[in-house]
Amino acid sequence: MVNFALMPKYEEYVNSGYEWVGEIPRSWELTKLGSCLSPVSIKNCPDLPLLSITRELGVIERDIEDQDSNHNFIPDDLSGYKKLEKGQFGMNKMKAWQGSYGVSKYTGIVSPAYFVFNFTKAINPEFFNWAIRSKLYVSFFGSASDGVRIGQWDLSKDRMKAIPFILPPEEEQIQIANFLVQKTEQIDEAIALKEQQINLLKERKQVITQKAVTQGLEPNVSMKDSGVTWIGKIPEHWELTKLGSCLSPVSIKNCPDLPLLSITRELGVIERDIEDQDSNHNFIPDDLSGYKKLEKGQFGMNKMKAWQGSYGVSKYTGIVSPAYFVFNFTKAINPEFFNWAIRSKLYVSFFGSASDGVRIGQWDLSKDRMKAIPFILPPEEEQIQIANFLVQKTEQIDEAIALKEQQIEKIKEYKTTLINSVVTGKIKITPEMVER
Repeated sequence: MVNFALMPKYEEYVNSGYEWVGEIPRSWELTKLGSCLSPVSIKNCPDLPLLSITRELGVIERDIEDQDSNHNFIPDDLSGYKKLEKGQFGMNKMKAWQGSYGVSKYTGIVSPAYFVFNFTKAINPEFFNWAIRSKLYVSFFGSASDGVRIGQWDLSKDRMKAIPFILPPEEEQIQIANFLVQKTEQIDEAIALKEQQINLLKERKQVITQKAVTQGLEPNVSMKDSGVTWIGKIPEHWELTKLGSCLSPVSIKNCPDLPLLSITRELGVIERDIEDQDSNHNFIPDDLSGYKKLEKGQFGMNKMKAWQGSYGVSKYTGIVSPAYFVFNFTKAINPEFFNWAIRSKLYVSFFGSASDGVRIGQWDLSKDRMKAIPFILPPEEEQIQIANFLVQKTEQIDEAIALKEQQIEKIKEYKTTLINSVVTGKIKITPEMVER
């Protein structure tokens, strides 16, 4: 990453009059969006492809087959949708405060509630897109919007028109756009490499866990065929049993004063943050007397999402949804070992085969088929050794992952600062910098 202090600057700067912008090159024009953009509304083009305007990518072609990415209803009659041409500026006015706008690379149609603009000055569309989608400008759109409901703020046209825009000479706009394409591609490649390294570390963690819970830690131990294709060979002295003989269901209620717990795919059993609306999609009733008690060391399961791995041994004592399963152990099983084993990728697939789909995202677990799921049980002393080994090994891997994630965040921060600095003239882009 290049030190910003070593990059070239303009000879003379003037105060922009805006604290968020600071000084700008004297040769650049300080204007307003209202004098750069002219609204346009052309309809009756229902045969053009559907476009969407997102916070992450700006204007994209809409995949009408992908239900997850299309939350808005699409009417049968698209004649009221607005035409957005390649090179025009489009905006989701209800989510402009998030950055849901951009110059389009496509010609298509967008929601009639969106804004579409032509440029009225000598503006390079690529430069404008880099500038307007920079973090600096997104904050301006936030201050020009008013809240109407959660997640949506209506953009005021008058306040939008007053948003300042810094406009270099057209030749410099092109240089800046070309430089940012080149530089951000390099940065994105560096981020992708780090993400690939993280995925490899996660795969290694899965392999180490799966091998430890199915083959143990001793490399030269005698092995036997488990008789289960997905498991393969296991140590000769280990027991192959069934979950039905390891677990006994228990249902204790009327403990409403205990803390609320949740059971997730990512972390197993966690303490539930009732203040965090984003992480709590299930309704919480006023009367919690029907909720089940889940004690520390017991095995809890969201039976509708067991196929995803939403289960685990609890580190807490609290209460869970009455629709969840709670189990005691009926054999000499170390809870930590059981948690490592049952939450390994190998066992998650077993729960998938023991579940039946009832609606999108939820599959009901069959009790009988769950009882028949095979479980490999080492002697208790080995269970403890394996659990301790996995704690140590996965801590090392998690530290390595955390370090890579920190590096990614620093690279992303550098990218944000670089874009902000270039589009506001804090750094001067020369033809030589683009040609490198």
